[in-house]
Amino acid sequence: MVAEASQPAPGPSPPRKGSFLLWPLAIFAILAALFAFALRSGDPSKLPSALIGKPVPAIELAPLEGLTDAERATGGFNSADLGKGQVSVVNFWASWCVPCVQEHPLLVALKERAGVPIYGINYKDQAPAARRFLGRYGNPFTTVGVDGNGRAAIEWGVYGMPETFIVNGAGQIVYKHVGPITSEALEARIIPAIRAARAR
Repeated sequence: MVAEASQPAPGPSPPRKGSFLLWPLAIFAILAALFAFALRSGDPSKLPSALIGKPVPAIELAPLEGLTDAERATGGFNSADLGKGQVSVVNFWASWCVPCVQEHPLLVALKERAGVPIYGINYKDQAPAARRFLGRYGNPFTTVGVDGNGRAAIEWGVYGMPETFIVNGAGQIVYKHVGPITSEALEARIIPAIRAARAR
């Protein structure tokens, strides 16, 4: 009788190569979902800004091509224009930005109520589209500068359109509002921040 050859005990099968590739993707998906949840459930206007209390970043913005009012061509400004002793508001916007349409009537109201100059920064937009936007919804801006390559938005730490900054008379950023201005934000935060900046 021939003895059967002993067979080695079956061990754990080697991991499949494809499973290693899925782990980074799964971890990324989980982190992205957590980040999205945090943004949606929180108040985006409370995102921190390292620029609060610091001078406005150096910018030199060209005017929006073809934008005129009844008397003169308008547009273009630099950081020095924001530090001449008067509180001002800087608003990043674009014609393709749906939340910008929602907040625009409140910018018009802010101009009338607060009596501060509002500087518009038109972000990565087409000049004809930006002019049509202002023609349709009104122009609350004292002047409009163009951020065609997005460099100014990077310097100002902008997360997305729209964003609004309040600058004191010394040219320092004292308040930042992320996302569209709402009626509640206008009453509870924007106008009080302008008053506080004037009182200093």
